[in-house]
Amino acid sequence: MAMVKLVEERDANDQVRKVYDDIKQVFGLTFVPNLFKAMGHHPAYLEATWARVKTVMGPGALDRKTKEIIALAVSATNGCEYCVNAHGAALKALGLGDAEITEVMAVVDLFNGFNRFIDGMLIESDLKP
Repeated sequence: MAMVKLVEERDANDQVRKVYDDIKQVFGLTFVPNLFKAMGHHPAYLEATWARVKTVMGPGALDRKTKEIIALAVSATNGCEYCVNAHGAALKALGLGDAEITEVMAVVDLFNGFNRFIDGMLIESDLKP
């Protein structure tokens, strides 16, 4: 159960409703994800966060699929079940199949292991960009 009551669409003020409508339109959803409903108590924060999502996840040097793969990997590493579900669903909607998603998680597994090994062994980097 959430720490705060989620601000449902029917209870949202005009400022929040406007952001909710944009979220649904941009994501192609019929509902507002709970992440954003929790922010509805602080309209300015909701607006700022949504603007940031559109900026970072919108058009850029990386395509949307690549950004969603990164988001899934970070979410899995951080242990955020909500985010794993969200980005996994987004990737499936973008055409990734089970084999590709499994490969993404295999890369996450491999490099989380490497990171822990290197940190635990205090190995200094000899590979600089």
